[in-house]
This record gives sequence, structure tokens and C-alpha cells, in this order.
Amino acid sequence: MNPPPLSRHPSASPLGLSLSLPMTRRDALRVGLFSTAGMLLANTSASGTAEPTPAPPAAPTPAIKPRAKSVIQIFLWGGMSHNDTWDPKPASGYDYMGDFRTAIPTNVDGIQMGELFPQLAKQADKYSLIRSMTHRNNGHETAAYLMQTAHAPGERLAYPSVGAVFALFKSPTYQGLIPPYVVLTQPQGRFSEEGFLGPRLKPFATGGDPNAARFEVEGVVSRGLTDARQKARRDLLRKMDTMGRAMGASPQLVATEEAKQQAYELILGQGKEVFDLAKEKPELRDRYGRHTFGQDCLAARRMVGAGVPYIVINYPGGWDTHSNHFATMRRQCPQLDQGLAMLLQDLSDHGLLESTIVWCCGEFGRGPKVDWQPPWNGGRNHYGNVFTALVAGGGFKGGHLVGASDQKAEEVKERPVYPVDLLGSIYALGGIDAGAKLPHPLGAEARVLPAAADGAKSGGLLTEIM
Repeated sequence: MNPPPLSRHPSASPLGLSLSLPMTRRDALRVGLFSTAGMLLANTSASGTAEPTPAPPAAPTPAIKPRAKSVIQIFLWGGMSHNDTWDPKPASGYDYMGDFRTAIPTNVDGIQMGELFPQLAKQADKYSLIRSMTHRNNGHETAAYLMQTAHAPGERLAYPSVGAVFALFKSPTYQGLIPPYVVLTQPQGRFSEEGFLGPRLKPFATGGDPNAARFEVEGVVSRGLTDARQKARRDLLRKMDTMGRAMGASPQLVATEEAKQQAYELILGQGKEVFDLAKEKPELRDRYGRHTFGQDCLAARRMVGAGVPYIVINYPGGWDTHSNHFATMRRQCPQLDQGLAMLLQDLSDHGLLESTIVWCCGEFGRGPKVDWQPPWNGGRNHYGNVFTALVAGGGFKGGHLVGASDQKAEEVKERPVYPVDLLGSIYALGGIDAGAKLPHPLGAEARVLPAAADGAKSGGLLTEIM
């Protein structure tokens, strides 16, 4: 199914989403950079079953050393089936497992994967699986908001996503030309990711297709416009800029010229180089997979190398498999397996995995019991009671399982992990205080994550793998 059109989160205040934060001079230059580039390049709620029992109060959380400089989020929007993939239950029978009834061993004793993931099975020492994710929300928009903010949908404020929060806190030390929050290749569309932080922290969506002969990044690489022609346009503008030559000492014109030069550097120089996948060896590109997702993963690794703080890969095509479920899984799982396994290996080979968090999941899982009735004819429906997330790098240990589902993957059996636990762990490893105040344009009280006093369910940070 195609993703819905872009829309604001149901809880968003029009006023809160229309205002941006006060801009520093550096912010103005960054906005000028992309403006110049543009001119130049012409509940339902869950099932009603009992809530999983939260974990007992934990001992005081030990100090966590920040290790993550960048984050790659692979968002499996639509919700990938957990028991067909990373939490297989071969003994549950055909009505639950359908076409995929085999679990395969990994390179870590005691961890098995679904049969469609042989490459990830060889990399299990590099990641951990959280098999007890839960929030019991079955609505796409509200579950996506919950998974990417940890705040309950329906509150009076529209909170920013984890990517926007990372961009906010990392921007002061990030000096790269590429924006600090990048989405490959299309915005997710379930909610406005920048929330009340405003358009300054809206993710930069690349557009284009990294698997095409030319990755046409929005505002950086234009269709039919060669570098030579772009340089000719720049030279012509310089010759015609009589006012700039006459008033070169003006502070306003100096700032404008600086922004223009940064724009050209993005279009023709170092910025563009990051998106040029032709710089990589063909053999490496083949190992990632010559499909959009595989090349998305390669582009993300190159952005991490350039220091970009937060990169999202919105999985092309999505996982909303109410119908044609098993056919979709046969097509997409091998691509996810190839691209993600190679990303982990390549980050490790480049010495970047220890400083880069990779996390991968959807807004929820899929119903563990196959719906054989028309019109679904073998589909799986939305399921937020229990699902699986993969985490790796940036301080997360590999080769571990966190929590467990029951024998048919219907409910949490042990160690429930809520969105606030997962995001809180990511923030901790990124050196971001989960209790820090967020700047609201109207001065409203807002913090990075909700506290238990705000009604947030929590089983605690993932200290067992940190």
C-alpha cells in the first residue's frame, strides 16, 4: 500500500507548527544556503487484552558514557511482521507462520532468525534484538508518533521526532554542509517530524533514487544540469553582480556572499561528493544490493563518514501487508537482509560502528495470526501488543536478546520495552539529557522525553546492552 499524503499529527497545534525558533547568524546562513541552492537549481487502540506487567522498579541507572556521534534509523513504515522475520515461532503452526515455518541459526548461540535473513544471521554478533517492544497502539499515525517521540498522541503539544531532537542538540558542534537531519529519500508522512521546533529542524528529504545512474538529490543534483553548466551559471552571476562589487564591505552582503559560497560548495564541491555513490567501488555497491534500499544504506554510511548526526532511511514500498503479505515478504526481506547486513559490516570496516547507532523497526508489528479470510486472503494486520526492534553500534552491545514474546508472539512474556525506554537509551548514548527542556516558540513547558509522572510506561533503559 502506498503511504498516505503528508499530514500533521492529529494533536498538532497549527500555531505551534507554523512558528520557528529565533535564528542565530549561523542558522540564517544555513537557511540562506538552501534558499540560494533552490534559486540556483531552479487508538485505534489495541486489542483490549490486558496490559503487559511493567518491570519492577529498577536499581539506580548507572552512568552511561555517550558514544554515538551519528544515528541511522531504518524505519520500516507500515509495520514489519515480527514472527516472519526476527522473532520466529516455528512450533506455532501454519495459522501463525504461514509460508515461513523455518528458523535459521545465527553466528551467536541461542539466537535464531527467520529463514529470509541469512546475511543478518552471519552478523548477529554486531546487533541485539529487542523482542518485547510494546505500546498497544494499532494506528499508523499515532503509533509512528509514539515510536519516534515517546510522547502520547493527543497531547496539546506536537513533539519533535528523535531526529529533530538530535539535530537540535548536535547542531552547535556540527559544521558540515549537509543538513544535520536527512531523510532518504521521501518524508515518512505520518506526522510533522520537526513538531513545535519549526521548519529550521525539518528533515532534509533527498528525493531521487540512489540506485539510479545519477542520484538526483533535491537542491543538490538537478536533472539535465551538468556541473559544467552549473559553473558557467555561477561565473555569469559573478560578472553581473555589480552591486556586490560596489558594496563589498556591507555586512549584509558579506553574509549573503558567504551563504552563496556555501551553497555552491554543497552543489559543486564537498557536499555533492557525499551523495555521489559512483565514488564507491562497483563491487561494494553490488554487495549492498543494486536496489533502492541497498543504495540508501550505502548513502547513509557515506553521510555518517561526513559527520551527519541523524539519517533516516524510510523503507521504499513500506510493510503494510494486509494483503499479498507473503509475496511482499519474499520480495522485500532479502533486500532488507542484504542492505542492513552490509551496512553493519561496512560501518565496522570503516571504524564507524562504535560511534554510530543503527536502529531498525516499524511503528508496530503485524498480527501473529494470519488472516486467511477475504479480502485479506493471507494477510497480517496492525499489531502493537508486541514486536521486535534491532539495535546496533554507538554503545549498544551485539549478540544479545532483550525480552521475549510468548509462544505465539502474541504478547510480551518478559521484560516489556516501551518507546520511552528505547528512545531514552538512544538519547543517553548520544549524550542528550532526556529531561532537558525543549525550546517552544511560545514558552510552553516541554522536555525531550516524558517522565513517569506524565503517565509514561517504562521498563527502564536498555542497560543490559549498553
